[in-house]
Amino acid sequence: MNNRTMWLVVAVAFVAGVLVGLMIADTRTSPSVAGSSSSSATSPGDDSLGELEQVVREQPKNFTAWEQLAQSLFDANQPMPAVKAYGRALELRPDDADLLTNQGIMYRRLGWYDQAVGNFSRAADVDSNHIESLYQLGLVYRDDLGDGAKAVEAWERYLKRNPEGSASEQVRQQLHQMRRGFDTRLPH
Repeated sequence: MNNRTMWLVVAVAFVAGVLVGLMIADTRTSPSVAGSSSSSATSPGDDSLGELEQVVREQPKNFTAWEQLAQSLFDANQPMPAVKAYGRALELRPDDADLLTNQGIMYRRLGWYDQAVGNFSRAADVDSNHIESLYQLGLVYRDDLGDGAKAVEAWERYLKRNPEGSASEQVRQQLHQMRRGFDTRLPH
């Protein structure tokens, strides 16, 4: 295949991709429901969020619906509504380490670092196998609160619980660099 043919194929594939993307986007958009009393900001056409909000209004003790709503809001990068939905799910299951951690991540996005630390610490305490909470705890201490000593402590706990996991080597490298005085944060 010569160079000119290759560029022609790339151009055709690009145009086809754009057209397919526009068609998919067009089928997903629909006018928002007039008179919706939803308290969270949903994008027009986001039917699943609207449906989940309706379920939790009708069934406020439905843990699965609250959990799914919170995760959908997390995925949609809507931290304030996600924090509230995680809070409702946690009222029903207060010791769910995954929910605590995800709510902590949303607290972090809001800049509420003390609440994030509280959630990550609690998650690590209620589930000794929940290492993601310790990793996130180290990030908050290092990146947001500037407390290297507490970040080291959190990541040492991480390695004690998960010495051979897939991310353990990365944590070891970050700890090594922190001890040597290097900034290991990625640019934002």
